[in-house]
Amino acid sequence: MASTDPDRREDEETAAAVVEDEDTGAHVAPIIKLEEVAVTTGEEDEGAILDLKSKLYRFDKEGNQWKERGAGTVKLLKHKETGKVRLVMRQSKTLKICANHLVLSTMSVQEYAGNDKACIWHAADFSDGELKDELFCVRFGSIDNCKTFMEMFQEVAESQRKKEENKDASAAAGQLDKLSVEDEKTEVKACEEASVAAKKEPESEHGTNDADKK
Repeated sequence: MASTDPDRREDEETAAAVVEDEDTGAHVAPIIKLEEVAVTTGEEDEGAILDLKSKLYRFDKEGNQWKERGAGTVKLLKHKETGKVRLVMRQSKTLKICANHLVLSTMSVQEYAGNDKACIWHAADFSDGELKDELFCVRFGSIDNCKTFMEMFQEVAESQRKKEENKDASAAAGQLDKLSVEDEKTEVKACEEASVAAKKEPESEHGTNDADKK
């Protein structure tokens, strides 16, 4: 029978709560064991040389207007082995890729007219699974961030240009070396043939004289 005394009833409820909260030491094993799954982003072999929050737009040629691709973090990632740099941007909430392309030597970025916090550039983008020629515009929260992005973008493009020039120069030097070696081999072979011919001539003359004497 429940007690009608408020103080006594409160003591009984407190005691019951203590019993419920008491650790019995029992261990309940989970019904399903979940294993850790390694998540790859495709950026494991790259290092970020730029990482800035921004909002990205692409120009819709059919509608003749700018369309938002998403807000998130734009990165310039440099490959640890090849040294190639690509621009990658993911939406902050869904992590969906909204820009993914290499920064090439032929690319250039310029300030968007009328907005010193935004800049534009052309790129062959692969964010949708196929290469598309896109005109991008990225807008930052500050003028300084926009300038930092533009300077780094141009620096990367210039470094790629120098690499290509050095590669072409090395290839040309290699061709010259190859030609020089081949010319040297030809000269050596000609000298050897001339030497052999010179040795044969006296023998032939000697043989003729003997025949005349006979």
